Amino acid sequence: MHKSTGQMGDADEAGRAKIHRRELIGVVTSDKMTKTRVVVVERRLSHKKYGKFMTSRTKYKAHDEKNEFKTGDRVVIVESRPLSRDKRWRVERLIERPQEA
Repeated sequence: MHKSTGQMGDADEAGRAKIHRRELIGVVTSDKMTKTRVVVVERRLSHKKYGKFMTSRTKYKAHDEKNEFKTGDRVVIVESRPLSRDKRWRVERLIERPQEA
C-alpha cells in the first residue's frame, strides 16, 4: 500500500491487484489431446565454463479451451493456476501460422 493514496500498487479498473504472469513464445508440436497442446520453447544459453551457445528446449502442456491451435503454430503461452497434473500454462494468442505449400 502507498502511504499517500492508501491504495495498492498495480491495480486494474476493478481494483483487483494485477498479477504478473510469465509469458513464453513457442511452437505447438502436438494437438492430439483434447483441449491440450504441447508447446516447445527454445532458449539460447551459454555454457558456464566454455561459453559455447547451446539451444535448450523445454516442452510445456498448455490449455487450449476451443481446440483452435494446430501443429506448427507459433503461440504465446502464459502461466496459470494448475489445471491438471501436468498443465500449468494456457495458450494466450497466435503469433503466426506456418505457410501451407
